[in-house]
Amino acid sequence: MNSPATEVVRLLTVRAETLAVAESLTGGLVAAEITAAPGASKAFRGSVTAYATELKHQLLGVDATLLAERGAVDPQVAAQMAAGVRKALGAAWGIATTGVAGPEEQDGKPVGTVYVAVAGPTSELSDGGKVSSLRLNGDRAEIRMESVRSVLALLLQELAGEQTGNERAQDTERNGGF
Repeated sequence: MNSPATEVVRLLTVRAETLAVAESLTGGLVAAEITAAPGASKAFRGSVTAYATELKHQLLGVDATLLAERGAVDPQVAAQMAAGVRKALGAAWGIATTGVAGPEEQDGKPVGTVYVAVAGPTSELSDGGKVSSLRLNGDRAEIRMESVRSVLALLLQELAGEQTGNERAQDTERNGGF
């Protein structure tokens, strides 16, 4: 079975689409996971690790008032990060992670509060596409790795929901014609 990152790269390559990543709590782990997949250079545009709150505004275009009022750990911030990196890096798809990996709470949010987001070609809102709110358990490393898995799963879900006839045919052929 392919890893989620390998499947993301495969689907994007078949569709001739690209991906950009905006990361906060994951600190580059999502980009590392994607670039570990064979053929990643065909689909991966790049990433922005905006760990500091002000960089989310300066580099990704997240609304400064939103950041001031709600902090960086917020579903709307995640959505704007995904939309912002998509635009900044000229990609068809943007994904984002923001949250609290610990060991202490941030902006009044408990450890394990995470938001992952996907913005794609059919995202209707300027704020982005789909956001998942997560409440994760574990230590810092476990929370960060589960955030990586979760954002890739969300992207796969969105990509699968938009499969073209050509992609479905390739999937059917690969799975023995059923």
